[in-house]
Parts: sequence; C-alpha cells; structure tokens
Amino acid sequence: MAALKPFADRLLTWFDKHGRKDLPWQQDISPYRVWVSEIMLQQTQVNTVVPYYLAFMKSFPTVQRLARAPIDTVLHHWAGLGYYARARNLHKAAQYVVNELGGEFPDTVEEMEQLPGVGRSTAGAIISIAYKKRAPILDGNVKRVLARHQAIAGWPGEAATLKALWEASEATTPKKRPAAYSQAIMDLGATLCTRSKPDCGNCPVNADCIAYREGTQSSYPGKKPKKALPVKAVQMLIIEAPKQQILLEQRPAQGIWGGLWSLPEVAVEEAAEEAAIQRFGLSGSSKTLPVLRHTFSHYHLDIHPVHITVDSIPGQIMEGDQLLWYNSPSAPEVGLAAPVQKLLKQLIKK
Repeated sequence: MAALKPFADRLLTWFDKHGRKDLPWQQDISPYRVWVSEIMLQQTQVNTVVPYYLAFMKSFPTVQRLARAPIDTVLHHWAGLGYYARARNLHKAAQYVVNELGGEFPDTVEEMEQLPGVGRSTAGAIISIAYKKRAPILDGNVKRVLARHQAIAGWPGEAATLKALWEASEATTPKKRPAAYSQAIMDLGATLCTRSKPDCGNCPVNADCIAYREGTQSSYPGKKPKKALPVKAVQMLIIEAPKQQILLEQRPAQGIWGGLWSLPEVAVEEAAEEAAIQRFGLSGSSKTLPVLRHTFSHYHLDIHPVHITVDSIPGQIMEGDQLLWYNSPSAPEVGLAAPVQKLLKQLIKK
C-alpha cells in the first residue's frame, strides 16, 4: 500500500479542485481587506458576512477612510452582525494603524495580535492570507477538523484541549502555499466537516481520520458544559412625537450594544409613564406592546415595550450627545441595536 501523502498536501489538492475562490475578500487581496473580513467572520457565517462586507468596503475602501469615519457610521454599517465590540475594535485598530503605523499593517503574527480585537488565530489568518507567510490558525472550523482527525477530546474552551489543538495546527501547517492552506482548512470545516452530517466520504483526509474510522464524529469537538441561560427583563420606552419621531438614547461604550442607539430603558417594576415624565418631561397616552425576547450568549433578555405617544416635544428635550429624535424615513446613519430595529419596523407597519 502506498504511503499517505502529508495532511496538507491532500488538503491543498482538494482545495485546488473544490475550494471556494470567489468570495469578495479573496479578490484584490490586501492586508486591510483580509483584516476586515477576518474580524467580520469571527463568530459569524460566510453567507451572513458577504453583504455586510461588500457594503462596508464600499463605504470604507481604505484603512484611512475607516479611521476618519465617525464611530456612529461604522456601527450603522455593522448593525445586525452582532458582537458590536468587533466594530468598535475595528475602528480603534484602524486609527492605530493610521496614526501610529503610518497606514501600514503589521506583517508578523506577534505584531498583528497587538491590534484591538485581533487574537492569535485571526492574526495567523491575516498574515498567512495577506502576506503568504506560514502562520497556524485555529478558528471554529479548524478546531472541528483537527479535533475529529486526531481525536482530540474535550471542549476547546478548556486550556488543555486548546493547547492540544494548537499543537495539531502547528504540526499540520505547511511552509508551502500558506495562504491556500489557511483557506483550504477553513473551507473543509465549512463545507464538508460540518457540525452535523459531515460529508466524510468526500473528505480528502478521511484515510487517517480517527473519528471517521471509529464513527465518533459527533463526539468532536467536545461540547461546552450546558447550563440554563438566566432570564433578565427590562422595559423599553418607545416615545413617539407627532411627526413619527422616536426618542433614542445612546448606550455607554462598554456593555451590551456599546455605543449603539437604543430606546430608553426602565426597570420592569417601574411605571413607564412616570419614568418618561421624570427623565424627559414627556407625558402622553401609553400602550403596552407584546414582549420581545432577545437572546445573548449568556442570557435571555425579555423586552417589555411601552409605546408612549406625546403631543409635542418640550424645549428642554433637545438632541445632544446622548439623545436623538429618530425618524425612520429620513433617519441619519446611526447604529441601532438589533431589537430596537425590530421594534421600530413593527411600529412602522402598524
């Protein structure tokens, strides 16, 4: 029996025939374009990212344009992608690259990791794809491929399991064609070695895959220990002025929806109408709307919307750094929290 070719060689041969090569960030490759795509692809699937990436690159074609843009404009382009800290870090990193590095991105993994929002795997992907330098990667797809292929047990969030996966990534990453290899192993996880129903029969590295041989694909990678998500609740005030203007409040930079515009929040045990009067001097007729549940990675948030219609806007409620009267047909480009977008769309339909 002929000896098996190295893991990377088999994977690259498969990639040349079957790999994805028409994704927008694979065209006109540059460190900037690859960096933006890799940040967007953190915890988000390719099909979701593509339209956001195209719109983002149209508005911010260079790192200089991104660095100069107001954070509100950046967050507006990010609205709906989730994990908004990524957008804030992207903006900070762009300003750092422009102001401190003369507009040139770092070309080593260690230096790339110094940018806000860039971890070891993201840095490796950028360096290998943009600069064609050997750099191991370990995103979710790669973890799944290597965990199955080498039967690395345990949840990747545990230190020992993560260490073993990094060692496997280091051992299998070749010196030749590093850009193609990074794309190839990510593609394998995204298209064949999927979470459920992996297409093992067509996998280029199935000949020595331990999970395939033992029929234990579903055991790898190990699952995170389950625990019930807690439920939190809040009231959101949809204060509407005569010209379909909705009062929005900008959230603090830190915390959920950091820096985005949201509806004023009130504790569920408080009277919404009283809160509107005390905080904004606004009173009017109110109506309670159906509860909207929004789920984060660590908890559920039950939003209790209260629609308050006011006859006029008093003079003391002026737009400022944290307040904005928002009118959907002529809305400025601001980042809106996802459930706020949903509530406003429902309101417009009525």
